[in-house]
Amino acid sequence: MHLNFGLSTTILNHTRRLTMPTLDIAGDARRIIDVVKNGGIALVPQHTGYAMCGASMAPLRKIFDTKQRGGHKRNAMAADLPMQRDLMTLDKRAQEMVEAIVLDYDLPLGVIGPFRPDHPLLARLGDEALKASSAGGTIGNLLNAGPLHKELTRISREELVPLFGSSANISGTGSRFTIEEVQPELRAIADIQVDHGLCRYHMYGRSGTLINFQTMQVIRFGACYDLIADVLRRWFRVELPQDPGMAALPSGHVNEFALSNVA
Repeated sequence: MHLNFGLSTTILNHTRRLTMPTLDIAGDARRIIDVVKNGGIALVPQHTGYAMCGASMAPLRKIFDTKQRGGHKRNAMAADLPMQRDLMTLDKRAQEMVEAIVLDYDLPLGVIGPFRPDHPLLARLGDEALKASSAGGTIGNLLNAGPLHKELTRISREELVPLFGSSANISGTGSRFTIEEVQPELRAIADIQVDHGLCRYHMYGRSGTLINFQTMQVIRFGACYDLIADVLRRWFRVELPQDPGMAALPSGHVNEFALSNVA
């Protein structure tokens, strides 16, 4: 009798979960894509913090101006691994590092590397926006930042809707890990806002880790940096520098103004 009762409880709980989902990942992703492909701005949750994104220069400029960003900043691109493989031209070993971190260890990662300027997604983005989102022949892809990010990047790739943007915060004020923390002026420009609560990696206090996989330079110490560094040391004998910590480097950026004069 005890075994049958336990089985019945399991089935009832499973049925209730299927009929009452907490999050509508597919629906939220569809709504976001529909907004940005029509020129709008989306405020979206990721495991590494809330972000603002658009698909062309007009919304990206509006985000940039509202955030009060400096000219040395670049937009990042939301991507999944199939997109990153097709877009970037990393060498075999560098790509193996990326895939070990993202696939084997399921960690979020900002990948900076050389890219194909003729890629169809970048053609949709336009030359002006591409210039604002690349530097020195490299571009940044944010990978593996949660279930919504996964669905968004799948649709982005399949429907050729580029997703570019940056963290949802006034420049220099730190990442935002709940939608309530996002400044009112940024929320005011969003044509759609999606609230999934507290972001998974809020405890790091920074956005995602950024690494240039062409040079193996750390661009930003960020979420899961300790775990990422361990993967690279353990499997690829790559020794990344020690994170100096939040007190010494709150933003995580190693040389924030390095791109000031880079085309």
